[in-house]
Amino acid sequence: MLSGSDSGIGHALAKYLDSLGFVVFAGVLDKDGAGAEELRRTCSGRLSLLQLDVTSATQVREAYLKVSQKVQNAGLWGVVNNAGILGFPADGELLPMSTYRQCMEVNFFGAVEVSKTFLPLLRKCQGRLVNMSSMAGGIPLPRYAAYGASKAALSMFSGVMRQELSKWGIKVAAIHPSGFRTGIQGTSDLWDKKEKELMEKLPADTRQAYGEDYLLGLRRYLLHMPSCCDPDLSPVLGNVLHALLAKRPQGLYTPGKGAYVLLCIFCCFPLWCYDFF
Repeated sequence: MLSGSDSGIGHALAKYLDSLGFVVFAGVLDKDGAGAEELRRTCSGRLSLLQLDVTSATQVREAYLKVSQKVQNAGLWGVVNNAGILGFPADGELLPMSTYRQCMEVNFFGAVEVSKTFLPLLRKCQGRLVNMSSMAGGIPLPRYAAYGASKAALSMFSGVMRQELSKWGIKVAAIHPSGFRTGIQGTSDLWDKKEKELMEKLPADTRQAYGEDYLLGLRRYLLHMPSCCDPDLSPVLGNVLHALLAKRPQGLYTPGKGAYVLLCIFCCFPLWCYDFF
């Protein structure tokens, strides 16, 4: 069972696992959307689409019941918590509280809700729980306070669950990708939606402290993000496959350029060295 299959990594992963012969339950935010329609058109009859907004306990429960009906006593081998949002990349002081709450609601609480709901099915066959975190969930990155905090919570949840669920043979992995082009990154539409909330509600002294040029530069940063991201998702897909199938999967995967190196610098060097770098 896979959440967040409308676009990006989740969409590519649903297609990839289907092509390998997996029976895929692809959760989508919009069952009538373009992403869901493409999965219907391009994937085999093994793939089942699930209406799944991870922030809705009702939809999570309904998805569980549909999957339970199909797998019956066989159980479920894998749950991949992929659904996530970036929010708006800006300094933590500038971000409205709504962005912090939304990131936590989707990236953390949604994944916890799905995990807790589907664990009885995983327990039946000693399956796998795979959580799609982020490089920003393991190391502090400027302008990602809301997103990084939610992913850090998910990474800690993954580590604790890895320890606690081992007694049932359930293996848990966290994926910490670096920058990949997934569609989650910035667009002018996102800026237009967030600009009023971000800019007009800033206290005058905060606005003055940062300066107009800096604040307007956030838009350029947002629109430039996709060009800095790797369009080849195969390292992420390969890591998820390993987490699902390996006899001894890793607890942490770091696909992509810089993900492992930056984590090592953060963990092994003094903090001033990492901050300077």
